[in-house]
Amino acid sequence: MSIRIVKHGLFDTIQDEGRYGFQHLGINPGGAADVAAFTVANMLAGNVNNEAVIELHYPSSSILFQQNAVIALSGADFGARINDQPVPINTPVLVSQNSVLEFTQLVSGYRCYLSVSCGFAVDEWLGSFSTNTKAQAGGYKGRKLLGGDILTFKKSFAFAFNGRNFLIPGWRADVLPLYSSQHTIRICMGNEYDQLTAASKELLANTTFTITNDSDRMGCRLSGVPLQRDSNIELISYAVTRGTIQLLPGGQLIILTTDHQTTGGYPRIAHAASVDMPTLAQMRPGETIRFAWIGVPEAQALLIQQHRYLLQLQIACNLRLQEFLDAIH
Repeated sequence: MSIRIVKHGLFDTIQDEGRYGFQHLGINPGGAADVAAFTVANMLAGNVNNEAVIELHYPSSSILFQQNAVIALSGADFGARINDQPVPINTPVLVSQNSVLEFTQLVSGYRCYLSVSCGFAVDEWLGSFSTNTKAQAGGYKGRKLLGGDILTFKKSFAFAFNGRNFLIPGWRADVLPLYSSQHTIRICMGNEYDQLTAASKELLANTTFTITNDSDRMGCRLSGVPLQRDSNIELISYAVTRGTIQLLPGGQLIILTTDHQTTGGYPRIAHAASVDMPTLAQMRPGETIRFAWIGVPEAQALLIQQHRYLLQLQIACNLRLQEFLDAIH
């Protein structure tokens, strides 16, 4: 009842929704960078919303299934193949014992999520299974996955594959409504926005910014025309969170993401709307983004709308998955 990492990827870790309630102690929530894809992967596999999954970056791990499994992939498309046969994303997949899952090319996106029905038996820390690599806690031994690692399933499955390596249903989840198609990140005004010069306010609203190669799970760093403040007064450290957009000393921007620090002393000129954080999580270095201003009430309404769509998708996926499993038993 397990998988084995045959060859480790760039930075693949166990993640769930994150651990909340400890930021006052300097412990960030962490969790899946793309919460939408994380949720879809779990619902496709028939899991509860917060079951731990593997967050994959390309090049990704090669994985041997030592037991039959019901899995799902969502988020980025890394050209998944099982025993050298292509496998689609955003649909359940029944994988037979001794099959190998590999990722062969970066088709689209930046992060892919692999869920297994009923989940992995991994380490919990402060109420979450997410991997915190700095604290070396949670997930699988508090670190990224390496070759030879074995992850045990919580439940085993028996299916009749009739000589096939895997089985897939004839339907897929529609995830397009969960993402912005134009790489536009909607933002709300930050506490120190008024410190920007008039010219910099104009640049923030009307120019493009490029994601740089030093972006990671802590923050998405942007390159563009440097922004400036009216005065360079020093700020005390304030609380920050996922989506906070800080102005760095050189005039460039950083959007804090999952593994962000809990406090910071750089000006908080804006905050990315939570509804667009999945879009940001799937953008790669070298891609450009634009910002669009919205108010807090609109940002809240958009997030509620996204949650409603996910709930509708979950209901549909549960029904279709059960029909599919009943048909093959």
